[in-house]
Amino acid sequence: METMEMKEIESAIEGILFASGEPVHVDRICVAMDMDRPTVEQVLQKLMDYYAYERRGIRLLRIEDSWQLCSAPDYADIIRRAFEIRKPAKLSQPALEVLTIIAYYQPTTRAYVDQIRGVDSSYTMGLLQERKLIEECGRLQVPGRPRLYRTTKQFLRAFHLTSLDDLPEMPDLGGEGQMRLSDTGEVIDPAAEAEIMGVDTPENADFPAPED
Repeated sequence: METMEMKEIESAIEGILFASGEPVHVDRICVAMDMDRPTVEQVLQKLMDYYAYERRGIRLLRIEDSWQLCSAPDYADIIRRAFEIRKPAKLSQPALEVLTIIAYYQPTTRAYVDQIRGVDSSYTMGLLQERKLIEECGRLQVPGRPRLYRTTKQFLRAFHLTSLDDLPEMPDLGGEGQMRLSDTGEVIDPAAEAEIMGVDTPENADFPAPED
């Protein structure tokens, strides 16, 4: 790789991302290119800036430590027409409420979500799992060992977030109404009574070993 020029390196990394069609972890690219992580991330950032600045039909997204090529949102309607793809249905209000709670309190249990919302959330959480916006991530170490849930990388993609650190600051949930996310991922209409904030986030969770 020492003989490769920067343009060749950019093209090779671009080819890896294009061939994958899925998010590619930066370490995998480092191994393939036999290059150190800072250099690879510098190239990735350069490609990301290039696609955005030149207003190309594709974009490079960073999702935590992974990178993925995707079509530019500006041309979403045209792309759907080309492939006769129907626009995905928007999330319902209950789904947005559940997703907001899990996003800010993860990992959390269904019972905790139910307590904040005041209604049963099992059906809604099932729908969110089907859409791959949330997933099981272990069990709480208490009697009954309830399942724990967290958001997924698909959640980050759907709301245009690089990581959970990009979530807006947690609002004061002392007002009326119900907490929810707008279509752009912005938290609006804070809800849940003030005393709910005294409930501890689940701890001592038993998480599966991370995948390599």
